[in-house]
This record gives sequence, structure tokens and C-alpha cells, in this order.
Amino acid sequence: LVKNNIPIEGVSLGKDGYYANVKVDGDLKVPQDLFRKRLISSGCGRGPSFYDSQDIVQCRPVNSDVQINYGQIINLMKAFQAKSSLFKKTGGVHSAALSSPDEIEIFAEDIGRHNAIDKIFGECFLRNISTRNKIILTSGRISSEIVIKVAKRKIPIIASRAAPTDLAVRLAEKTKLSIIGFARGKRMNIYTHNFRIK
Repeated sequence: LVKNNIPIEGVSLGKDGYYANVKVDGDLKVPQDLFRKRLISSGCGRGPSFYDSQDIVQCRPVNSDVQINYGQIINLMKAFQAKSSLFKKTGGVHSAALSSPDEIEIFAEDIGRHNAIDKIFGECFLRNISTRNKIILTSGRISSEIVIKVAKRKIPIIASRAAPTDLAVRLAEKTKLSIIGFARGKRMNIYTHNFRIK
């Protein structure tokens, strides 16, 4: 809904905790078709997702010539795992990071894999950090919803310690997103658009 850095005056949670009110300074024009999107969930299990088929249609191909080599991926995933301190303590959270081919720039942890990635995008928004030609690292499964989130921000590569879903791979093919899965130790699987991995 908020596409630019307009001042947010306040955020309050509803009494039952199921909704949030966000007060902004200025006019926020909400497209009519968003009013039917009533529920945001993690998309896991049988929970409905905030995304719909229009989000897939609106995803333009990610045109990026950024490349990363095998050694850089291994090093990034090692650094990523080393930063995952809350996971080391609890074993119950997911991690996400935004990186260049050489270093991690933003890192976040959360109980939900979607939330961890959303924290990264929120930080980019607040600090006016471009996501183009960057890489998303995640500890969780790469679902179709995550592919949509990443492609909408023109990020060309996503790497995970886990697997992508079949639909995620098909969407990544269409949006020219490179998926790297099972990136653990010195091994990885490249599922889509391997021209970016040297």
C-alpha cells in the first residue's frame, strides 16, 4: 500500500489484535481492487495468502546481468549461518538477508520465513536501499509467494538452505529469477536461470 517514504504518524493494534491502523501524513490512495484483500497470513498450511493471481501477472521479468560465482555463494551462506544467532539459541526461527555478491548488507530473523524477508524489505524501504542486482538469502522453503515478493523488487537471485516448491520454480522461470536451493556446506542445486551463477 505504501509505495514511497511518506511519514507514518502512528501505528496502533486493534483490541483483538487482528488488525492494525496506520496513520500517515498526507493522502494515501488505495486502489479499489485491494479492498477485497481482507486477510494477510503466512501462506503456510491452509491459511490464505495476501497475494492473488494479479500479483503474478504484474511481475515483470527481472532483467539483471549480475553474476555470482560458486565460491561467493558458499561464503555468503557461511556468513549467513554465522549471523543466525537466534536460530542457534532456539532452533525455531527463520533468517533472511539482502546481500551483494560479496557481503551481507541487511540481516533479519523471525519466527516466520515470510516475516524475515518482509523485515529485509522494510529496512530497505526505510533506509532507501536499492534491491536491484542484489541477492536474497533465506533459511526457509522458497514458495511461490516468496518468488513473487522477490521478483516484484527486481532481485535477480534467491538462495536458500531449503528447497523451492514446484510452483516457485515455474514462476521463477517466467520472471527470470535465479533460484539456488539446498545451499549447504559446499553443495547447492541451481533450479532456474543458471547463467547468473559462474
